[in-house]
Amino acid sequence: MEALIAAVQVHTSLRRLLAGDLEHFLGRRLNPEIAFDAEALDGCGTEAVSRVAGALRGAGLRVSFHGPFVDLAVGSSDPAVRAVAARRFEQILALVPLFRPVTLVAHAGYDWRRHEYFRPVWMEHSVRFWSQLAARLAPFGCRLVLENVFERGPEEMAELLARLAADGVGLCLDVGHAAAFGEEPPAGWVERLGRFVGELHLHDNGGRRDEHLPVGRGRIEFGPLLARLWAMHPEPPLMTLEIHRRGDLEESLAGLARVLPRPL
Repeated sequence: MEALIAAVQVHTSLRRLLAGDLEHFLGRRLNPEIAFDAEALDGCGTEAVSRVAGALRGAGLRVSFHGPFVDLAVGSSDPAVRAVAARRFEQILALVPLFRPVTLVAHAGYDWRRHEYFRPVWMEHSVRFWSQLAARLAPFGCRLVLENVFERGPEEMAELLARLAADGVGLCLDVGHAAAFGEEPPAGWVERLGRFVGELHLHDNGGRRDEHLPVGRGRIEFGPLLARLWAMHPEPPLMTLEIHRRGDLEESLAGLARVLPRPL
């Protein structure tokens, strides 16, 4: 199990790390994917954040970031809305030199119900924003990966990823989101966009709600999906167990171990 723990990221947040998760992650040697929300970005002092970053670096743990996403729309046709998103990501960029994350996950943010009627405008603003962000992350060894949420299928992200490929931007395939919100099963996402996948968010559900269950507790068939992805990539993409309850960690690790194409 130690090899598996060393190979994956485990979801947490900056606020949770400051409230006690840091000791848990250090004690178990868990690699954190740190989520940031507005309260954390505005309210956490520099000294406390530096203490967390220094402890993680000192322990030799691999860090990844999950950027803010609530009500942020980088593809909006309203420049004032885009400015709010830009401010939040400036706050994230200020933390990158401290933590040295290997990836920054950000929601691509396309929702056909809101954006379809001005999709070309949404696309141009999105490409410009993510391209510039990726260029600023690259000197720190951090790769930008865009996550699916409400997209109905891989075609709704295909153009965006293709246009950003030269900038090194990849896909964070959230398997749980694809199963809960998509009209295309997760396997279809792998076949269409597998070459772009740089990270996986692994959590389970029953196919109707975004439940963030441990791997193996829901209905998602992870085994064939992982086998196909690993066949596409010389090295497996980064895997994040995106569980929201600490007590689900052991079950999710065991579930993932059962479906891996080969031992780590």
